[in-house]
Amino acid sequence: MSTIADNIAQVAERIRNACQATQRDPHGVQLLAVSKTKPAAALREAYAAGLRDFGENYLQEALGKQQELADLPLSWHFIGPIQSNKTRAIAEHFAWVHSVDRLKIAQRLSEQRPADLPPLNICIQVNVSGEASKSGCSPADLPDLASAISALPRLQLRGLMAIPEPTEDRAAQEAAFAAVQALNNQLRDSLKLPLDTLSMGMSHDLEAAIAQGATWVRIGTALFGARDYSQS
Repeated sequence: MSTIADNIAQVAERIRNACQATQRDPHGVQLLAVSKTKPAAALREAYAAGLRDFGENYLQEALGKQQELADLPLSWHFIGPIQSNKTRAIAEHFAWVHSVDRLKIAQRLSEQRPADLPPLNICIQVNVSGEASKSGCSPADLPDLASAISALPRLQLRGLMAIPEPTEDRAAQEAAFAAVQALNNQLRDSLKLPLDTLSMGMSHDLEAAIAQGATWVRIGTALFGARDYSQS
């Protein structure tokens, strides 16, 4: 039975191979361990194997783990849908938020980010596949949203996040990720913003995401195994 350390090594090799195939520097792709529904002990094991960045979707679950793991220097990323009544705790307890898709949420995060903490790193979630069931800003609304967020204090707009429609077709995967990269480049050029982040790619499609410029790949199942939602 593989351990979390074994799984991390295998994912790291996939990242290296994907970077080599597209002549990218592996240091330009960071691994975000998606740890939702996993116990704090699993995160501690991942930390021992070298991981420092953990992505959580459920606020109360994440806050509990943060307490249990307060002795470790972890960087916490919020990657799930955000309700207005959850913004204060997110602003106070996370270093990154990958899932901002409307201005109201960004404004609340800005107002509620403690002054003694560094600016909160923000990615705008874009619904690149146009799925009605998915969160995310539409590509058409993206320029106005990015411009407004970039002007808010206590936030640092870093780039885009996307969860394209699942497919096993590599060409379709790359096309979706290429669209996200193009949107990010357009924003950077038109708004003169130093956008350096593309949060895209998961266990099944990280190679395609890396081929199209991903800087964070969000990996859960390949690291920790299938999720147990009864525990979340």
